[in-house]
Amino acid sequence: MCGIIGYIGKNEALPVLLNGLKKLEYRGYDSAGVALLNGSLEVFKKLGKVSELEEFVKSKNLKGNIGIGHTRWATHGEPSDVNAHPHQSQSGIFSVVHNGIIENYSQLKNELREHGFEFQSETDTEVLANLIEYFYNQNDEVTAEIAVQLALSKVVGAYGIAVLCSREDDKLIVARRGSPLVIGLGDGEYYVASDASPVAGITSQVVYLNDNDMAIIQRNNFTLKNLENNPVSLTITNLDMKIGEMDKGEFEHYMLKEIYEQPQTIEETFKGRLNPDYPDIVLGGLINVFPRIAQAEKIVIVACGTSWHAALIAEYLFEEYARVPVEVEYASEFRYRKPVLGKTDVVIFISQSGETADTLAALRLAKELGALTLGICNVVGSSLARETEAGVFTHAGVEIGVASTKAFTAQVTVLTLFAVKLAKMKGTIGEEEYRELVRELADIPARERLILESNEHIKQIAAKYKDAVNALYLGRGMLFPVALEGALKLKEISYIHAEGYAAGEMKHGPIALIDDNLPVVVIAPRDAYYEKIMSNIQEVKARKGNVIAVITEGDTALKEMASDVIEIPRSHPAVAPLLAVVPLQLLAYHIAVMRGCNVDQPRNLAKSVTVE
Repeated sequence: MCGIIGYIGKNEALPVLLNGLKKLEYRGYDSAGVALLNGSLEVFKKLGKVSELEEFVKSKNLKGNIGIGHTRWATHGEPSDVNAHPHQSQSGIFSVVHNGIIENYSQLKNELREHGFEFQSETDTEVLANLIEYFYNQNDEVTAEIAVQLALSKVVGAYGIAVLCSREDDKLIVARRGSPLVIGLGDGEYYVASDASPVAGITSQVVYLNDNDMAIIQRNNFTLKNLENNPVSLTITNLDMKIGEMDKGEFEHYMLKEIYEQPQTIEETFKGRLNPDYPDIVLGGLINVFPRIAQAEKIVIVACGTSWHAALIAEYLFEEYARVPVEVEYASEFRYRKPVLGKTDVVIFISQSGETADTLAALRLAKELGALTLGICNVVGSSLARETEAGVFTHAGVEIGVASTKAFTAQVTVLTLFAVKLAKMKGTIGEEEYRELVRELADIPARERLILESNEHIKQIAAKYKDAVNALYLGRGMLFPVALEGALKLKEISYIHAEGYAAGEMKHGPIALIDDNLPVVVIAPRDAYYEKIMSNIQEVKARKGNVIAVITEGDTALKEMASDVIEIPRSHPAVAPLLAVVPLQLLAYHIAVMRGCNVDQPRNLAKSVTVE
């Protein structure tokens, strides 16, 4: 995987491809390449950033109105010029870009070798290119379209592909199974991409492919069918994505911009859902299923990475306020187990992109078992949004930074709204508490803006700890998952080893790590756990650990006790995670920048993990 762009139309394809690759680079960035069809197929690819590919092709005078491109995050074969996409078939008849993993590529490769095919790369994609050529050469009646269908019928695994054939130069063929593709509709031109970001600002109309869909795109029309050659009805979606969302604006990095966008993102998520004047919460996407949710025997929440941390916070919220048992599962584990689920259970799936491969596989399993499936995601038209029975969009906008920030707080916001509304419906909280929680939620954006005013202070703290080798993050209750998220942010972008722990567990192992070289970040607002967390801080100080405490403003006791403090506004415990996480994001950001790390594109990571 990770980013696909394609174009067919009246204009030169190369500028469109390079522009699209730059917008997709956040998805994967170890190498990039393009293929243009102008009588013959010309392929150029380069290890490194898209800018290196752009420099490489600058003097080539490449022409053509049809082409494909790819920016890669390595799965099969190390990053290199040879392993970069696009891949060509042995005779150069076909060029292919591919997201996903072909699980039976080794078997197919051996079979193709028996038919005289040789391979230049270590990738599964080159196997697919040669498989298409193999079927194409069987007889003169086999078109490129038929060859692609036949090849994909032999494939086990996931794919989103775009294919060019040098002998059919008016055609771009695309297909998907388990890896997203979108077609942008223009005036006498079409765009293909692995997400909508490359076509934002170019067209407002897109078609999202479903699994097993195939499109044959020509300059003035395209045909949508499934891989069994049956027509598929066309659904055109209006794209609500502003081109300005793709710019850094006045900020040095996308990550910093997205941290600062969080108050606005939360306000967008509140729109039409939260009314503090007549205290109420309305979740239109769940109205029809709320009676079934209210009767649920248990709720299971399934997610990966940062979304899993949001799910952990939700576990506390649903159990404490709605009084319903909750289990939180890693999607990558859930899908391979035999979970005990039935028609009385609700399963919530959380994914920023709505295309996370493990999460989608877990969703399909839950549907087979008869549970009610709900989705929380950021992308209208995504697979998660289409395949769940109901759900809520987060309205976080485009998130370019690989380390999630505003998508996380948007998810936590939606989950908090959900839990509080469910509690009110079930009668597990009274009217006064409901009103209080609605008002507390409404105040979050203003309080986050106050925290952002501490950016320079947090930067000064970061300078003290930028050379750390390890770090420990501690929290209790709903702030334990925030400690996990803070540790994840630090390790993702600064490459400092960091671990998050429930503070009460420190004495059961992690305390052995504490010395005067270890920064210990403790989330310690004035809440029900305050006295306990103070004791944890004393234990760290007794062993000469350096405590960075996130405290409630005006807390003089912890200010004297800790090595450094970051103050956050006083809030209800239910909304405290939305405040406490912001300084941890800024701390990780500044440490990473001071260490010379690429915070927007940390090594080895991709934004959307659409492979298993």
